[in-house]
Amino acid sequence: MDAIRALVSDINGIVWGVPMLVLILGTGLYLMVRLRFMPLISVGASFRLMWQGRRSGPDELGEISPFAALMTALAATVGTGNIAGVATAIALGGPGALFWMWCTALVGLATKYSEVLLSVHYREVDEKGDHVGGPMYAIKNGLGRNWMWLGAAFAIFGGLAGFGIGNTVQSNAVADVLETSFGIPEWVSGVIVMVLVGLVVLGGIKRIGRVAEALVPTMCVAYVVFALVVLAINIAEIPAAIGLVFAQAFTPTAATGGFAGAAVWAAIQFGVARGVFSNEAGLGTAGIAQAAGTTTNPVRSGLIGMTGTFIDTIIVCTMTGLAIITSGAWMTGESGANLTSAAFEMTIPGVGGYLVAVSLAVFAFTTILGWAYYCEKCWQYLVGAKSEIPFRILWTLVVPAGAIAELDFVWLLADTLNAFMAVPNLIALLLLSPMIVRLTGSHMTEAVGSRAPAE
Repeated sequence: MDAIRALVSDINGIVWGVPMLVLILGTGLYLMVRLRFMPLISVGASFRLMWQGRRSGPDELGEISPFAALMTALAATVGTGNIAGVATAIALGGPGALFWMWCTALVGLATKYSEVLLSVHYREVDEKGDHVGGPMYAIKNGLGRNWMWLGAAFAIFGGLAGFGIGNTVQSNAVADVLETSFGIPEWVSGVIVMVLVGLVVLGGIKRIGRVAEALVPTMCVAYVVFALVVLAINIAEIPAAIGLVFAQAFTPTAATGGFAGAAVWAAIQFGVARGVFSNEAGLGTAGIAQAAGTTTNPVRSGLIGMTGTFIDTIIVCTMTGLAIITSGAWMTGESGANLTSAAFEMTIPGVGGYLVAVSLAVFAFTTILGWAYYCEKCWQYLVGAKSEIPFRILWTLVVPAGAIAELDFVWLLADTLNAFMAVPNLIALLLLSPMIVRLTGSHMTEAVGSRAPAE
C-alpha cells in the first residue's frame, strides 16, 4: 500500500506541476484573447442574466431553470475549497497565493464560459427525454468519432474522481467538523448525511436543482456576512493585508511566527492549484449541470455559468483569504480548515469557530449533491440511462463509509483524477475554440438583449 501511495503521490506532483498549471492558465488566457476579453467585460451582464434566469422562457428546452442549473454547479464548487483550500494555499504559499487565485478566476471566466457554451450547444436528449451534456458530449459531437475516446476518458476520470472528491472526502469533512465542534460521533453524522443525500439525490436533477436553488444562495450570503464581520472588526488591517497579497505574489514570503516562509513559485503553484480546485474552471464539470438548464441560446447559458467562477473565487474565496490575513492567523502555523477556524475564532472568540464549522458542513453537503449529478451523467455517457438508479443508490450508501474512514489516500487519488479530467476538457476547448468564437458572434446580441428583466 505504501508503494501505491508513493506512486500516486509522484503522479500527483507531475499532473499538478508546471505543465498543468501552464495549460490551465494558458487555455483560459488564450480563450480570453480569442473572445476579445468579452467574458471579463460582460461580468455585469452575466449577473443580470443570472437573475433573469430564475424563470424559464416558454419556448426554452431543458429540465430546470438556468438559475437552478447554476446553483447546482455552485453547490459542487462552493465547498471545502473555499474554506480549507484557500487556507491551505495561504499556509503553503503565503498571502501572495491569494493573488494567483484571483488570476486563475479571471482567466477562468473565459474557460468556464466556453465549457458551458459547448456543453449546451452540443447537448443531446437521452432516451427518457432529458437533456444531457458536458465535455464528453462536446468532444463526441464537436470533434467527431475519431475523438470519442477522449470523451470516454473524461467520463471515466470524472465518474471515479467524484466518489472521492465529491462524496467520501466531503462526508468525512462534515463528520470531522461536527465531532470536533459539537461532539457528534462520526458514524451518527454519516448516517444523517446519508439519509439527507438520499432524499435529494434519488429525486434526480429536478430535486437537486430545487434544493440547490434554496440552499446555495442562502449559505453563500451567510458565509460572506460572517466574513464581513471579521473584516469589519479588523478593518484597520485591510490595506496592509491587500498590500501583502500583491507584494508577496512576486517576492518570497519571509518566515514569521509559525509561518515557515515560501518562495514565489509556491505562491503561484498553490494559488493556481487551489483556485482550480475551488472554482473548477478547466475541469468542465459546470457544463454538465448547465446542459440541463432551459435555454435556446448557448451564449446566454455560458454567461450565466461563468458567474459561478466569479462568485466562488472572487467573492467567497477572497472573503476567506482576507479574513485569514487580516486576523494574523496565517502566521500561526495552522493549515486547512483549522486555519480558517482560527482566523474567525481569534476575531470573534467563542463564536467564530462554530460559524466556520457549520459553514463547512453545509458547503460539503451541497458539494455531495452537485457532484452526484456530475458523476451520474459521466456513467450514463459510458453505460446508458440504465445506470441511473443503481448509481444513485450506490452514491448514497457510500456516504457513511466516507464519514468514518481515513481518507488521506482517497483525497490524493481523487485530486490526481481531477487533473486527468481537466486534460481532455482543455484539449477540447483549444480544438473547438473557432466554434466558441463563431457561436459567440452569432448569439451574443440575442443573449444579452433578448429578454426583459424578470419581475
